Amino acid sequence: MIHFLVHDKADTVGVAVVDITAGTQCAGRDLSSNEALHAKATQDIPLGHKLALKDFSVGDTVIKYGNDIGKVVQPIKAGQHVHVHNLKTKRWA
Repeated sequence: MIHFLVHDKADTVGVAVVDITAGTQCAGRDLSSNEALHAKATQDIPLGHKLALKDFSVGDTVIKYGNDIGKVVQPIKAGQHVHVHNLKTKRWA
């Protein structure tokens, strides 16, 4: 079963393709290379939301689909849910 997808080699988050429960050992796929990826979800990640693939500090940039999607406003650990509570577009951050 695939839990998340990455669309570009530069991506630092994966997109959940199913609801992911905290504690799940997730299988992912990099669509640019067809490489298998693995991550452990430490929080619930709803379908369509982002899974952190690395640790982020406040001020770091998050990359999704090969694009800058915003600035981290709260520390994020690998496996956590990335959403509006810890990521803001740079226009509003």
